[in-house]
Amino acid sequence: MEWILLIFIGLAAGMLGSLLGLGGGIIIVPALMMLRAYTELLSGITPQLAVGVSLVIMVFTGLSSTLAYIKQKKVDFIAAWIFFAGSGPGALIGVYLNQGLEVEPFLIYFGLFMIVVSFVLLIRHLLRPLKVSKNGIRRSYINTLNEHVEYGFSPVIGIAIAFFVGMLSGLFGIGGGSLMVPAMILLFGFPPHLAVATSMFMILLSAIVSSVSHIILGNVEWLYVLALVPGAWFGAKLGAIINEQLKSDKLIFLLRIFLIIAGIRLIWQGLTGS
Repeated sequence: MEWILLIFIGLAAGMLGSLLGLGGGIIIVPALMMLRAYTELLSGITPQLAVGVSLVIMVFTGLSSTLAYIKQKKVDFIAAWIFFAGSGPGALIGVYLNQGLEVEPFLIYFGLFMIVVSFVLLIRHLLRPLKVSKNGIRRSYINTLNEHVEYGFSPVIGIAIAFFVGMLSGLFGIGGGSLMVPAMILLFGFPPHLAVATSMFMILLSAIVSSVSHIILGNVEWLYVLALVPGAWFGAKLGAIINEQLKSDKLIFLLRIFLIIAGIRLIWQGLTGS
C-alpha cells in the first residue's frame, strides 16, 4: 500500500509541478516529510534524504515536461540558459547548506517560504516589471489569443535572482520554480504559460547539478526513486497538456492555494512534531 502511495505522490508531483512550473519538488518533499510520521516505510526519511530523492525525481519531471513544452513551442531557451548560469552554482551552495538542517527547523523554514511566495503572488498586480536597460535582453511571444507580447530582463539581475533560486533548490529540493516563475512573471513580464515552460527547462538543468551532488553525499534512497519516477514522468506530460488548456489567472490561483495549505501544514508539523 505504501508503494502505491508513493506512485500516486509521484503522479501528483509530476502533474502539478509541470502544470505550474514548480518541478514537483515542492510536493514531493512535504509529502515525504509528512508521511514519515505515519508509515513505517518512510519513518527513516531525513530532510537530506527527502531533498536528495526529490531532486533526482525532478530530473525526470523536468525532462518529461520540457519535451512536451518544446512541442508547444513555449520554451525560451536563451533565457533559461542565462538563468542557469546563476542557478547552477547556487544549487551547489544550497546542497552544502542542507547538510546541517534538522527536521523541525527544516519543516518550519520550508513552510514559511511557501507562504511568502503565495503572498508575493497575491500582490502581483501591484507590481510592475523592471525596466530593461539598453544592454538588456528583449523578447517577444505570440500567446494563445494571437496577441503579440513583449518582455525582457537584464542578464545581471536575472542571474542574481536565479542564483538565489538555485540555492533554495539545493537547500529544500524544490526545483526553484515556486520562486522563479513568480519572478519571471512579476519582474520580467513573462507571459505565465511561457514562464512555466521556461522554468521547467531551467529546473531540469539545475536538478541535474544538485542531484549529482546529493548522490555523491549519499542522500538518495533509490527504492523511493524507483517508486516515484513512473508516476512523475507521466504526470509531467499530463500537466503540460492541462497547462495548454488553462487560463493564466487560474494557474496563479492554483499555485497560491497549494502553497498556503502545504505551508501551514509543514509549519504545524515542525512546531508540534506531528
